Amino acid sequence: MIKLHCFCQSGNAYKVALALRAMGLEWEPVFVDFMAGATRDPEWRDNSNIMGEIPVLEDGELKLTQSGAILLYLAEKTGQFGGETAQEKHEILRWILFDNHKFTSYFATYRFLKSFSEKEPDATIMAFLKGRVMSAFKIVEKHLAENEFIVGAHPTIADFSLCGYLFYPLDESGIEISQHFPHIAAWRARIRALPYWGDPYSIMPGEVLLPKW
Repeated sequence: MIKLHCFCQSGNAYKVALALRAMGLEWEPVFVDFMAGATRDPEWRDNSNIMGEIPVLEDGELKLTQSGAILLYLAEKTGQFGGETAQEKHEILRWILFDNHKFTSYFATYRFLKSFSEKEPDATIMAFLKGRVMSAFKIVEKHLAENEFIVGAHPTIADFSLCGYLFYPLDESGIEISQHFPHIAAWRARIRALPYWGDPYSIMPGEVLLPKW
């Protein structure tokens, strides 16, 4: 059985959990207490992920980290959601890299500082990050104005990657997607309507935490 080391606040882990559900694979969640510092423990890093990050996927003897790499592996393993042509496969990788570098990166950092940081975040830093968030989202908004999904006419792992943090409660980020980005909101609704969709707080383990700031 595939094991996914995860916790419910992790949108990066959710990307993989959603893909596993979409691909019809049997999997078992393994709770990692990230909020209590589990991934900073040297023994955990030696045994699970030297990078100190979630998610970690175990498939038999294989252990993989980084959501983008895991999504590519699962698409290759199942022959699903990975694109039909060489051009589509390249486009999927291009959008996953953009997601990891900008779209998820800035939004996830902004949300973490607002909701889960032990110290009140610096207003200047938050303003900088929000500007980066809005810039990255505008790029995806423009793309989705002319496309139902990120690559091609059907969902792919590119969609699973970019949507990873968009199903968490509004109060965790304070950024109203529907107000600023109607095409992203419509795309999010299309993904939510898929039969394999599940709420991140329902399909991954851990305690729901109230935003701190």
